[in-house]
Amino acid sequence: MFSHLPRTALAHLPTPLEPMPRLSAALGGPRLFIKRDDQTGLAAGGNKTRKLEFLVGEALTQGADCLLTAGAVQSNHCRQSAAAAAKHGLRCVLVLSGAPPAEVTGNLLLDELLGAEIKWAGDRPREEVLAEATEAERAAGRKPYAFPIGGSTPLGALGYVLAMQEALAQARTLGVTFDRMVFASSSGGTHAGLVAGAGQFGYAGQVLGISIDEAEGWLRDTVAQLATGAAELLGAPRTYRPDEINANADFLGAGYAVLGPPEREAIRLFAEIEGILLDPVYTGRAAAGLIDLIRRGEIGREETVLIWHTGGTPATFAYADELRRSGGEARP
Repeated sequence: MFSHLPRTALAHLPTPLEPMPRLSAALGGPRLFIKRDDQTGLAAGGNKTRKLEFLVGEALTQGADCLLTAGAVQSNHCRQSAAAAAKHGLRCVLVLSGAPPAEVTGNLLLDELLGAEIKWAGDRPREEVLAEATEAERAAGRKPYAFPIGGSTPLGALGYVLAMQEALAQARTLGVTFDRMVFASSSGGTHAGLVAGAGQFGYAGQVLGISIDEAEGWLRDTVAQLATGAAELLGAPRTYRPDEINANADFLGAGYAVLGPPEREAIRLFAEIEGILLDPVYTGRAAAGLIDLIRRGEIGREETVLIWHTGGTPATFAYADELRRSGGEARP
């Protein structure tokens, strides 16, 4: 099914799938498990590594010598892209939002250590600056390979088609069936891959993306398009409709990368009760959404639920002040 597609090994797979009995008990149910895609291994891990296996695979097949992509200042995607480039001896150019911050920490520090060249978008759209940087590389005689934020293309989404297959095999080994899978969704690639994987491998439970920064309608449309494209690449064409995509945009808080009380509580709960470190931007918000849905009864206490940890731990160090202010508010 995948043998005709370009791919290079970058991730440590399979990632663990673990029960969280203490958190389940603290919340009064449901039965909770976590898929540890923070443990994919590439420069502190994260979900983008699975996508990069296909994207970098295509770049190498095309003879590229430079990878270019874009993201926020604390982009997990950019950090993993820089690491993938370093691993294969490729030049890497990252276009980051805004202007350089006063302090270099978290993912930004790792971008520099990994040897990436950073271009700041300022008040311009990142996509515009990325296109210019790509042309500049070509004009300099190099062979650039550019891809969008999050690696969210149909090809990149294939990483999460395979991830769904992996998780379902682990669930069978454990003797569990998941009623829902919950995860952070932003640029849509991980979400789309899991949707396409559910269709490909017969998962009948809910695939629920907790939006990190996008409106529900935009996310449904984008994920449907990417999942349709991924199915086409697999040679198993299927058109996904937006109304088939499960997305929840009730937990956007004050905006992208703005840490609020729900995220702080979720991060501390997972840390203090299960010894699991969530990131402040993605999995912290997804976990906050999960906790709220449980408390409101929208997720039944008799259910079995899997939350995907999509990584991002290095960004935690850029949020030290916000996390320390939360004090002891976490315990339920």
